Amino acid sequence: GVNHSDKSSLRLAVKSANSSPNDESGSRLSIRFHIDNEKNGRQSPLNENATLLEEQKLPGDESIKVSGEGENKLGQLFFKLRHNAEKNALMVVIVKCAGLPVKDVSGSSTDPYVKLQLLPEKQHKVKTRVVRRTVNPFYDEDFTFYGISKNQLESMALHFVVLSFDRYSRDDVIGEVLLPVSQAIKESENEDTETSDSKLLCRDIAPRNLKMKSQSRGELLVSLCYQPAASRLTAVILKARNLPRMDITGLADPYVKIYLLYNGQRVAKKKTHVKKRTLNPVFNESFVFDIPPDAQGLENISLEFLVLDWDRVTKNE
Repeated sequence: GVNHSDKSSLRLAVKSANSSPNDESGSRLSIRFHIDNEKNGRQSPLNENATLLEEQKLPGDESIKVSGEGENKLGQLFFKLRHNAEKNALMVVIVKCAGLPVKDVSGSSTDPYVKLQLLPEKQHKVKTRVVRRTVNPFYDEDFTFYGISKNQLESMALHFVVLSFDRYSRDDVIGEVLLPVSQAIKESENEDTETSDSKLLCRDIAPRNLKMKSQSRGELLVSLCYQPAASRLTAVILKARNLPRMDITGLADPYVKIYLLYNGQRVAKKKTHVKKRTLNPVFNESFVFDIPPDAQGLENISLEFLVLDWDRVTKNE
């Protein structure tokens, strides 16, 4: 399934534009539309050929706040860390969680594990083992991230996500902890790490912060070409602009999924490459869809475009 909190979805009903059955070259249409929250049918002033499409009501911008003090019903995460300057290595120990919810969001018993990635690059990703049927899992698992100099620490953050394993569907997110690395190291160094172990740090587990702002989600420019004789529809994802910020860097890692729908059912899908750390990605990627043989032209055909942020720790699709 698609992570609805990380996507924007637009459905486009495809209509032939001045094409005839013998028009082998097909008809081409460039479309630019807003990715925003409100349904409307007014014409867009973006350009003379632009069409503003009606869309689903969607959540807005996503922002993650730094976890800290305050009332908490999701439990706590305990961990240690230290940086080895000689080896350019950051060492993190995920020790345990305490006081997790007895039931996960699906009503099953909690089978918790912890995922960790370093922001903003998202390249270093690790996870603990699953501990079954407990709200106080003990892990004591060490992870070492290499190639991280002391200068890089200032711009990095630890992003922990606590999940409950589900054998039959996607795992349930219990909550998250987001903490600047520099702040965590400063707290760890309050004790003498030369003669004793690193200080045990504790953070409340915060709800996944999907607080949405009512604002535009940006724009997506696409081009469509229909070839009736070949029963073929070509969609070109040109570019997007003014996408919402999706992580603490103030950027996103966007990509686009396209679904071909026949009578409202998804029958084919394609997706672009991921464009890293940008709110104005240029894709210029072309996709060819074969129209189902029993379809009468494009009357019952539509396209759905999903603009997603790559890998928000949980499965982003």
